Amino acid sequence: MNRFNRIAALMMFFAATGLLAQNPNAFPVQVMTGKGLIEGQYDTHTGIQTYFGVPFAKPPVGERRWKAPEPMDAWSGVKAAKAFGPRPMQTMVFGDMKSRSQGVSEDCLYLNVWSPATRENQNLPVLLYFYGGGNVAGDASEYRYDGESMAKKGIVVVTANYRLNVFGYLAHPELSAETPYGGSGNYGAMDQVAALQWVRDNIAAFGGNPEQITIAGESAGSIGVSTLMASPLSREMLAGAIGESGASINPTMAPVPLEEAEAQGKAFLDGAGIPSISALRKLPTRDIYEIYNASRRFGFPLVVDGHFLPATLPEIFGKGQQAQVPLLLGWNSAEIPGMAFMQGQPYTPEAFKAKVKETYPKRHTEVLALYPHANAREVELSATALASDRFIVYSTWKWFDLHRKNSDQPVYRYLYSKLRPPLKDANLRPGLAGGTVEASGDAPPPPQAVGAPHACEIEYCMGNLHLVDDYAWTPEDFKVSETMQAYFAAFIRGGNPNAEGLPQWDAAGAKDKTPPVMVIDTESRQVQAPADARFTFHDRVYQD
Repeated sequence: MNRFNRIAALMMFFAATGLLAQNPNAFPVQVMTGKGLIEGQYDTHTGIQTYFGVPFAKPPVGERRWKAPEPMDAWSGVKAAKAFGPRPMQTMVFGDMKSRSQGVSEDCLYLNVWSPATRENQNLPVLLYFYGGGNVAGDASEYRYDGESMAKKGIVVVTANYRLNVFGYLAHPELSAETPYGGSGNYGAMDQVAALQWVRDNIAAFGGNPEQITIAGESAGSIGVSTLMASPLSREMLAGAIGESGASINPTMAPVPLEEAEAQGKAFLDGAGIPSISALRKLPTRDIYEIYNASRRFGFPLVVDGHFLPATLPEIFGKGQQAQVPLLLGWNSAEIPGMAFMQGQPYTPEAFKAKVKETYPKRHTEVLALYPHANAREVELSATALASDRFIVYSTWKWFDLHRKNSDQPVYRYLYSKLRPPLKDANLRPGLAGGTVEASGDAPPPPQAVGAPHACEIEYCMGNLHLVDDYAWTPEDFKVSETMQAYFAAFIRGGNPNAEGLPQWDAAGAKDKTPPVMVIDTESRQVQAPADARFTFHDRVYQD
């Protein structure tokens, strides 16, 4: 064996044994989980223990494809937990999400733990965070979700993977026939339940309190939080919930009836010439990946399956059957550009009125009264607001409204408004769900932002600006991050975001017409919601 081959062999050995993931400032630490012993690392510079790539369910491969996650078998010996596990199967949907995972695989059900616990400091509050990505992309190893900064606040932090797209949400009559409840789909959602169950059963070994678990997420992760609050499989395991831009409520990724989901799944198989679920299960990962990508589908919907979701969220929350826990939620001031509504038309009053009449033929007068449009600037702001409301804001507001009216628990609402600084690289553009994309050679520069776009708050609330190197962060950005993270940390510790040194943030009352809203910006402040008539209008639209 020549010198080059020897070096290559050693590198492969080190990678396989996890030695390349060793932190030079750390020593190994071991924790006994319910299924066996794992070995992570204790960082002597931070005092934080980390356990990466911890399996929380059997690999959902082969005959376990499109089935609910199954508990791990016990293992003997020591399982290394020093490197992030593979991320779920996905293609590049939203640009570079900057994963730190070990590749892409169907074998993806792994979670990560950051713990600040010491021998004297145990029974700590717990945060379980779910990533965004439209249920078609994302993973728990992304830099912006890193748990170290929040762990330094005295919180045990967990991030967890869940299956995506066709691998996580396919429903089909043959799949429904396999289950005792007669439904199918929602496998990625049930992965989230399995992760939550693992945390409840094992987190005490990491210094966490299993009775004090707060779940959080952004976009699809926030949608997951809303469904976990509603599901009978998970709602009793929660102590609190945080939602950032998104709820599974029409028109935003609301669950569909089982029959509709099954029909979509059947059409997918028929279109690919696959005769049965049995035949689909026998295909290599690559074939399923390519068939799904060729279909040009944007995932598959959540399902009212009679098991994970026995009904829609408005029905469940309307009966007060959701988790009765404190809720903190909100959205960003410019979730999606106004051109998503204008569809290429200019920001003129005439074009705006024409588009509103086209979209709301019977209610355009009401819409025009709610969204000012006297000049180009007003049109740009109103088109942005209307596009954002239709995309994800209304659904988040409805979640807020349902919980405050059908719970005796406090509900805190925010509006994230900090404008993001410029990208360091002029050849990059912000991605819709985070990350960046390459600008095409003839692409005009993006328009000046009129507010905070979708997903931009994640690295602020998790205290991870220093890990996201794309933007030219300023002292103002770090100030906003410190404020937002402090609010979130206080809420995770005690169900109330208020803490010394922070502006007062009041809970919203069930009957408040202008409920309190914390505007998170360079100078954060509480205001009375000025524009909820937009949401009560859309409430009527989406219920008709």
